[in-house]
Amino acid sequence: MRRYKKFKDGILFALPWIIGLGLFTVYPIGASIFYSLTDYNILQPPYYIGLQNYKGLFSDEVFWISLYNTFYFSIIALPLQLLCAFFIALLLNMHIKGISVYRTIFFLPTLVPGVVNAMLWRWIYDADVGMINSILNRIGVINPPLWLADPSWAKPALILMSLWGVGGTVVILLASLKEVPKELYESAELDGASSLIKTIYITIPMISPVILFNIIMGIIGSFQYFTEAYIMTGGGPMRSTTFYALYLYENAFRFFKLGYASAQAWILFIIVFILTILILRLLKNRVYYGGQ
Repeated sequence: MRRYKKFKDGILFALPWIIGLGLFTVYPIGASIFYSLTDYNILQPPYYIGLQNYKGLFSDEVFWISLYNTFYFSIIALPLQLLCAFFIALLLNMHIKGISVYRTIFFLPTLVPGVVNAMLWRWIYDADVGMINSILNRIGVINPPLWLADPSWAKPALILMSLWGVGGTVVILLASLKEVPKELYESAELDGASSLIKTIYITIPMISPVILFNIIMGIIGSFQYFTEAYIMTGGGPMRSTTFYALYLYENAFRFFKLGYASAQAWILFIIVFILTILILRLLKNRVYYGGQ
């Protein structure tokens, strides 16, 4: 009886969370699975069509373009972001005067809202009055890139912009660097190891779990890349910046094909899930956990 009373009290205390989980997580997941099997446009009741939405996606040219753009962005931007964040974290881990000020400066860009960030960089990349092209004109570049107006330069421009917001990753890596035992560095120095050798054989293995975490979170984030592309280019020019999440948004809220968009969302989940499992298996033997 006493155990039952404790169980009942526990359920009562957890009930608000259980209700929230059901309403805002379990129900939307179940509804999206159902809608992905229907023809649904909000104005009319959903009509069951089976796997037609999924079949339609595989014959949709824009779907493949959006998938290519997203993979292109992920394959190039994610390694650059991690490398940039790692080297900045190494610099910010140095014991010099005023280091807290430098750490604050590198973290500040992550506090800028995504929309404001996109508007700022849209002006920077402006082909006529943008800061970058103004500098290029002054140093003698006659025909600078059109950046966001050029299909060949639009994605590289967004990749370059993504390096602006690595401050969050820098903070995580910096915290992990603080946990590396100093005794390891001292032992390596006694053996005559250089800074590069210490970084490769001590620093990277010791923070490898954090690097793995950032790789996985980076993959998830890159496949959800939306705000900057939506604000800065709207998917253009010539669909060169139509990323997967942006095309999903267009199907759901511009064309009102909610069943089609739901199927697209589940394909996105499957892709990210497979990539995550693949990364975990590939790096399984390259990640060092203390005590192992």
